[in-house]
Parts: sequence; C-alpha cells; structure tokens
Amino acid sequence: MQQYFWLQSSSNQAESPLATLPQPTETELETLRRQHELILNSVGEGVYGLDLDGRVTFVNPAAANMIGWAIPDLLGQPMHAVLHHSKPNGSPYPAHECPIYEAFRDGRIHRSNTEVFWRKDGSNFPVEFISSPMQDQQGKVVGTVVAFQDITQRKWAETLLQRTNEELELKVRDRTAALQQSNEELQELSELKSRFVAMVCHEFRNPLNNILLSASSLDRYDSQMSPDQRRDYLKGVKIDVERMTRMIDDILAIGKIEAHKLMIQPAPLELVQFCHSLVAEMQLLANQQSLTVTSRHRQLIAELDEKLLRSILTNILSNSIRYSRNQSPIHLRLSKRNSQAIFQISDRGIGIPPEDLPHLFDLFHRGKNVSNISGTGLGLNIVKRFVDLHNGQIRVESKLNIGTTFTITLPLFP
Repeated sequence: MQQYFWLQSSSNQAESPLATLPQPTETELETLRRQHELILNSVGEGVYGLDLDGRVTFVNPAAANMIGWAIPDLLGQPMHAVLHHSKPNGSPYPAHECPIYEAFRDGRIHRSNTEVFWRKDGSNFPVEFISSPMQDQQGKVVGTVVAFQDITQRKWAETLLQRTNEELELKVRDRTAALQQSNEELQELSELKSRFVAMVCHEFRNPLNNILLSASSLDRYDSQMSPDQRRDYLKGVKIDVERMTRMIDDILAIGKIEAHKLMIQPAPLELVQFCHSLVAEMQLLANQQSLTVTSRHRQLIAELDEKLLRSILTNILSNSIRYSRNQSPIHLRLSKRNSQAIFQISDRGIGIPPEDLPHLFDLFHRGKNVSNISGTGLGLNIVKRFVDLHNGQIRVESKLNIGTTFTITLPLFP
C-alpha cells in the first residue's frame, strides 16, 4: 500500500506530498515492459524510437508494415537513411534538415504533415508525424519517439476538395462573366433600340414631309402647272415612297435575320437581263447620275435568291447615287470567274474615310463624311448578311473624293 509523507519547511509547515514508491521487482518490470510492448503492437499508428545517433531502438508492427520492412532488419538502422532519405520531389534530404531530429537538438515536440516516407520498394506515401524527445531521470534527452500515420486518403480528399473548389470558382467566374456579358449586351441592345427609334423617326419624317408638300402643291396649283412640273412632283413622290419602302424592307429584313427566320431560296436566274432591268429601274430614281451595265456574257445562269440579290445590288447602287455628284457615272460590271459570279459596282463619289472602312458593315454605322446626307446605317449591314447567306464575299476599295468600288462574289450554284 502506498504511503505518503509531508516535507516540512523550517517553519514546520507542510509544503508538498511525495509518494514513497518501493523499488519495482524484476517481475513487475517485465510485466510493465510487456504491457508497453502490447500497447505499441496494437496501435494503428506507426511508432519507432531512435537513439541520439538516429538509430532504431524499437519499432512497432504498424510502422514496419507501412514501410515494407521486417522489424529485425530495422533495429539498429539509421532510420533517416531508411525512410526519410529524399524529399517529396525526389531530391536528397540531408539528415541535419530533418524535423524529426530537431527533437534531439531543442528537446521540443515537432509535427509535420507535408513530408513523405519511403518504402523499401522505392515508393513513397504522405505522412503526418510527431517527434517527441525522450528524457532520462535527469531531464537529459536520450532519444526520440516518432509516431506517424499514412495520410494518403486524406491528401486525396484534400486534393479532390481543392479541385472541386477550383472548379466551382471557375464556374462562378464563368457565370459571373456570362452575366456581365449579358448585362453589357442588354445595355448595348437598349442603346441600339434608342438609336433605331431615333433613326426611324428622323428618316421617315423627311420623305413624309416631302410627300406632303408635293401633294399640297399638286392640290393647290395643279391647274397652273405644266406637264413637266407635274411629272417632277410625282417623280419626287415616287422617289420618297421608294425610299421609305426600302427602309421598311431593311427593317423587316434585320428583324428576320436577328430572329433567324430569313431563309435563302435559290432559284434559276439569268443574271445579264436581271442586271440590265435593275439598273434601268434605279436610273429612274437617280438624280442626274448615269448608270450603266457591262458584261461580256450574253447569258449567265445562276441559282441565287433573286429577292436577296436585288436587295444587295439596290442598296449599293442607292448609296452610289446618294453619295455621288450629279452627272457622275455609276457602273455595274458583271463577270464570271470559275464557278462564281462577280458583281462590281463603281462610282466617282465622295469616297469613304480609311478609318471608317473596318466598320463599314456594322449595324447603324455611317461614315464621318456623310453626316449631312440622309441614311439609316442599315443597308450595308444587310448587304453583308445577304452575301453571307449565299456563302459569298464582299470587298470594298475607296479613296476620298475619288470614288468607291464594291466587289461582290457569289457562287453560281449552291
């Protein structure tokens, strides 16, 4: 039975109890050793001990199994050279840098979960370990005990979690960017809508005013007008009606294109007669410009959408008329190259500024030198889209105050 006694100070007051333990017998020591051995052998963590030279003094089965060694082969071995000789990237790991040995030097406990241990077969696995110094009765460090566990599954889970988080962050960024783009597109659409409404009001007001004035003049002064005067007024009304009709057609075409409802309908078409008839119609709408057609072909058959082709050529010819001086020539040349029809429209108009050429086919874009001339900014955008529907190409060459040439290339057959 344990007995306690009190140490007495000089003042004869009790200060602290100390247990007087009898010295253990050999049998008791052996029993205690076996208990410790059973504990070491039963724990799931790897445990081994080192002396001050870093050599193994004891090792439990879990440690030996994890590194692929037999226990007898490990005893007395320098453990750093056995399982900690290299860093995770495979580079040499000097023993003096090993955190396990820090317990020898400073007498403190050291932990790590960023290292790997190496198996006998040369493979490695991530570990979490704790290195605790062993001290004798005088408090002197005589070795260290290392407990470790394989954290492969934990690292895999951490990697999976990190990858999942990165994927989620990427999706959030993508979603945020998509929402931002949608907001920008909505803002752009709102601005385009405002510009479109303003353009329609402005462009329709002028021809409507002209028609109203012509109608009023014919109503009030018809009896006083000569046949030529009446013809001029009626021609003006017709020009304005044709202009508004083209604008309405352009607006409807843009709507169909944006809604993906405009389908190309190719059919056999004789291009030479078609070009002559179209230019004759446009000549009636010209001021005093002279429109001509040339082609070395007497006949040229193609399968094109006549309505879309008419819109393509009419838009470009209308621009040539609008932006050319009176009595200047406008020329349409029709030719064939391999299996393609080539329409080339040239004028000697005011030309297009070089800085406007890259944006010529943008919706609502108008050149800097035509602000005082009426126009919607729709025509060339529609031309480009109709050419694309035919799998064709359009090219423009222009010099300021000299003229402009549009070249449209369309396949003769789909």
